[in-house]
Amino acid sequence: MTTRLGVVGWPVAHSRSPAIQNAALAAVGLSDWRYQLLPTPPELLAETVLALPQAGFRGVNVTIPHKEAALALATDPTHRARAIGAANTLIFDADGRIVADNTDAPALIAALPFAPAERTALVLGAGGSARAAAWALVHAGAREVRVWNRNPERADALSQELGVVAVSGADPADLLVHCTASGLDPADDAFKTLPVDADDLTEYECVVDLVYRHTETSLVQAARAHGVRVVDGRELLVRQGALSFELFTGRAAPIDLMRRAVDVA
Repeated sequence: MTTRLGVVGWPVAHSRSPAIQNAALAAVGLSDWRYQLLPTPPELLAETVLALPQAGFRGVNVTIPHKEAALALATDPTHRARAIGAANTLIFDADGRIVADNTDAPALIAALPFAPAERTALVLGAGGSARAAAWALVHAGAREVRVWNRNPERADALSQELGVVAVSGADPADLLVHCTASGLDPADDAFKTLPVDADDLTEYECVVDLVYRHTETSLVQAARAHGVRVVDGRELLVRQGALSFELFTGRAAPIDLMRRAVDVA
């Protein structure tokens, strides 16, 4: 019988997770496992997730806009997922439990070109990915983590929950972490909805963009053009996917192969 995995999101057609996860499954000899897209509107999330174990699913990744709602569906959230307030990985066990974890947080820290301890960071966004980024940076010892959102109330709520600083603008910092959906559509200019311009990026030592697509986002392109170090969404996708793969399968993830798979997907 086929063991099934997937990624739940809305929209989710752009996701490269099936390409990298199916390549990894084949590489470790799990030929009877399959990973697929699971497009799920918000109003059907609970119904869909609760039905997945009976359909042969071992687990799923969770992406925009479901990460916070997914945590509420878990019977057994890890301390990390509970502290962040969002989950990107759900695992279904034989006893009917739903274990929730968040691999976005450790993936971000592992991908950075420098340790965030005693550094400053600005996180753009206040959704599930931003929660993971803010928590990870605080947990790693950042001196100050600021959070900006177009909706100030959301930034304020996140600041109170995670011990970060809500801000109304973008001041210089060591690290800029972009966690909104701006730039996901290649036709969109991410800068139109963000508090930074292309020339402002020189005020940051490193720019991290969680958005990924077949071409680099305008944020990543501008950072590279200004000589700023970049961590793009594809690297973060691979790193969090590798951690989720290990939770799903109990096998070591072939991360180099997964990087090659994301580049050709």
